[in-house]
Amino acid sequence: MTQSLQKHRNISIILLFFLLTQACAQIKLDAPPALPTAWDIEPTTTEERSAPLATTTAPIENPTATEMIPTSTPSPPKVTISAVKGNLFVRRGPDMAFNPIGVLYKDASAEVIARDVLSKWVQIKIPNSNKTGWVSIQTTYSLVEGEIKDLPELTPTDWPVAAYLRNCTYHQIYVVPADVVVPPYSRHPDNEVWIYPGTYTLYDIDVLDDPEVGEIVVQEGSDIEIIYNGLGEKRICP
Repeated sequence: MTQSLQKHRNISIILLFFLLTQACAQIKLDAPPALPTAWDIEPTTTEERSAPLATTTAPIENPTATEMIPTSTPSPPKVTISAVKGNLFVRRGPDMAFNPIGVLYKDASAEVIARDVLSKWVQIKIPNSNKTGWVSIQTTYSLVEGEIKDLPELTPTDWPVAAYLRNCTYHQIYVVPADVVVPPYSRHPDNEVWIYPGTYTLYDIDVLDDPEVGEIVVQEGSDIEIIYNGLGEKRICP
């Protein structure tokens, strides 16, 4: 009886342990999962937490940029002027009233670099000089090769100073090459004429054979008096 009771008691203890184990397992299943502690988290490095994506670097082209290609400035058209049949005065401005500053001799040529507004005068490089001057193209003594209208226009910044020739004699005096007759003093004030700068020869046309009276050089601002006639008689203007 004692052994049978002991056996029955052991079986009861086993059943009771089994029931308690099942109850504990059920409690764990119904309970929310526990949060991990700081010690349960595996530390990671900054590089592991934010590893950058691999990228490649390439130059960015500017779609609006324009490649600067050096260009050469077109040279002005080639124009030349030649003196034919005789010499040409080169003046400091585009008008006969300006002083001569040089001569373009017969059969010589010069480069034309500009023109006046009316295209009646051209500015040239004076041969054998570093200066420039103006030549008239309204004469048969000049020959132009090239297109004048394609040249730049220039306007003088100053004006010529007038020159005058006064006849003090009582004879008419003919001026060459101006082709001007200066009246005698008896026709005052008509005995004074305006004349362009240049070199002139004077002739007395009131004397037989029109003898030469002399030669004069006129500059801007000149006021020249003719005091001798073709007979060699001298008279000074009062």
